[in-house]
Amino acid sequence: MSAEVYKKKKSLYARAKSSKKAQAAGTIIFPAILGAVIFILWQSQGLHKILNTDLFILPLPTKIISLIGSNFADIMVNVKTTLIEVIGGLVFGCLLGYLVAIAAASKPNIGKGGLAVLGAFASVPVVALAPVMNNWTKDVSSEAEVRSMVAKIIVIALITGANMCLNSYRGLINLPPYAEDLMATYAAKKKWVLLKLRIPNSLPYVFVALKIAVPSAIMTAIVSEYFAEYISGVGREIRENIVLAQYTTAWAYIMIACVIGVGAYILLMVLSKAVLKNYPKQG
Repeated sequence: MSAEVYKKKKSLYARAKSSKKAQAAGTIIFPAILGAVIFILWQSQGLHKILNTDLFILPLPTKIISLIGSNFADIMVNVKTTLIEVIGGLVFGCLLGYLVAIAAASKPNIGKGGLAVLGAFASVPVVALAPVMNNWTKDVSSEAEVRSMVAKIIVIALITGANMCLNSYRGLINLPPYAEDLMATYAAKKKWVLLKLRIPNSLPYVFVALKIAVPSAIMTAIVSEYFAEYISGVGREIRENIVLAQYTTAWAYIMIACVIGVGAYILLMVLSKAVLKNYPKQG
């Protein structure tokens, strides 16, 4: 009897494991449970005992949320600045990376040099790149706000462009078996092979690149703001408040940064499912 119960349990587990609905529910339920556990430990000061810290350095989450509510308008000004940098750098970087990938796929002798250059930027630390860009863009404008914004957008564009370039290039060259030969039998020009075959085939790879590029863009913007000439943005506020020992405010901006990251990723996943809903699976 116990063996039958075991088999039944095993079959239920196997069905749940293979069920797409169960998997989708699991991606929401398990992170939510983990978040709830962390919140309870934090609020009950259990986390303070584990990390051996105090309420001054690690304020309670209810206090941080209360501060966000009372300073919401001021916080949103800095959030707006960071979002402009992220969106501007992400759009410019992804377009640049995709164009370089197309060039590399269409003209390998010329384009592969661009792949190597953009790929090299992916290995450069943001803490090294940001100060260089601040000096490089010092003559862009007489206004510090404009100079600072341009420098941060360039840094974000270089980091995200590298991810987009390398991933989309794979999608442009890893074509389905015999697809290119079929286009050749129709005497299709290179332009139509690119538009009708390579670009559509690269879409799943583009979204894979975006899953890396979007979080990278947010983190790069926040780190770049540490070194920015103009005092504005979520990252700059984190730095300034830590220097001033205003840890509750610093944690408020850290929490806001987390919300921006999670929100951006959720939007990306929704967009990915909408675009690739009826798309044939790769491999």
